[in-house]
Amino acid sequence: MAKSGRSQRRTVEVRVELKPGVMDAEAASTARALEMLGIRGISGVRVAKIYELEISSGNSKEALRLASESVERLLANPVIHQVSIRELR
Repeated sequence: MAKSGRSQRRTVEVRVELKPGVMDAEAASTARALEMLGIRGISGVRVAKIYELEISSGNSKEALRLASESVERLLANPVIHQVSIRELR
């Protein structure tokens, strides 16, 4: 039986967060707000953005390549962000 030419849909997660040492104003504000609400014992807050990309691709390698290109061209700044990419399904 011949293979179908249809691509399989893959979901890739891209997590973008600030590198250690880069000022995270949103995290600092959240930490202050938690303290003002009387929530104690939280020693640190970090903020990350998670993008779930639905990619029509025949294989994992191509899906991850497209996700990496998306990161390089739009989703992150390599000077201040650290990124992790993983295929979910």
